Amino acid sequence: MSYGKLIEYAEAAPEARAVMDDIKAARGVPDVNNAWKAMARHPAVMRRFWERAKAVMQPGALDAPTKELIYLAVSIANGCHYCSASHTALAKKKGATEEQLAEMVEIVGLALEGNSYASFYGQDIDEALKG
Repeated sequence: MSYGKLIEYAEAAPEARAVMDDIKAARGVPDVNNAWKAMARHPAVMRRFWERAKAVMQPGALDAPTKELIYLAVSIANGCHYCSASHTALAKKKGATEEQLAEMVEIVGLALEGNSYASFYGQDIDEALKG
């Protein structure tokens, strides 16, 4: 079976359909996106990931748009175009503005550049920055 195969709702195992139903209800969407349809090949993995996503991404000390911006930043840094597109849409849906998205991507670029220098130069961590 190809790793790109998508499992539509009608073809999904009951456990995967239950996760799809929960995602649709939680996100207020008529269908789940392709990432979930691909993951539906392994319903137990899909369920565990969804349960973790719900727990981690609910508002807490950080609000929902901030959490989406962080997820988006990591997705950009990791070069995951699919997750970048998905979490851009989710961030906007949760209230992130174009200005916030622009600032976030600037920060990602700055951090990647700074991380490259720090990794290359291999400097020791300053005592003032520890602990």
